Amino acid sequence: MKLYEFPPTRSIRVRWTLQELGVDFEAIRVNLLAGENKTSEFLKINPAAKLPALVDGDVVLTESIAIVLYLAEKYPEKHLIPAGPVKRAELYRWLLFATTELEQPLWRIARNANLYPEDRRLPADIELARDDFKPMAAVLEDHMKGRGFIVGDSVTVGDFVMAYTLDWANQVGLLEGFPGLKAYMERMYTRPQAPMRIADALKSVGL
Repeated sequence: MKLYEFPPTRSIRVRWTLQELGVDFEAIRVNLLAGENKTSEFLKINPAAKLPALVDGDVVLTESIAIVLYLAEKYPEKHLIPAGPVKRAELYRWLLFATTELEQPLWRIARNANLYPEDRRLPADIELARDDFKPMAAVLEDHMKGRGFIVGDSVTVGDFVMAYTLDWANQVGLLEGFPGLKAYMERMYTRPQAPMRIADALKSVGL
């Protein structure tokens, strides 16, 4: 099994899942800063030129959510995905919530603060994105009251995805006012198999 990764991308979510599963994998760093994601070799794996990507024999998967769900289902004995349609639907709900309601504002902030060429950045959209994030974070904060995990009474891949997303939000100061989410995120990153935090991942690549 091969994980194509580059910190601090969403490949952290997949690495976290693999480490929690305790399965052997080969980590292949694809340096986005050097444009290695646009080589013909990598484009055969993911034509979208994005990370992460997982190769497991004949299976080639992209998109971090699809990959962590695949891994959780491949190793059901590890119980990283709930049993039964109701609990699984709840997991899918919060995975989609993380991707659409929390991550999209974070992407808008990142793009307009750092990624777009300076002449195409829209500073006003950063503030709009921050405003969009906060009420959705409040929904999650309310959901997490009295809970240790996103779904059920034990850890799932939903927690790895959500903790990473909240760490991203924390990087841009968006968890102030959400003590429950901050405590949950910090608790998740104390797990023995947790990956490096985004701040450390940025330092590791000189950012």
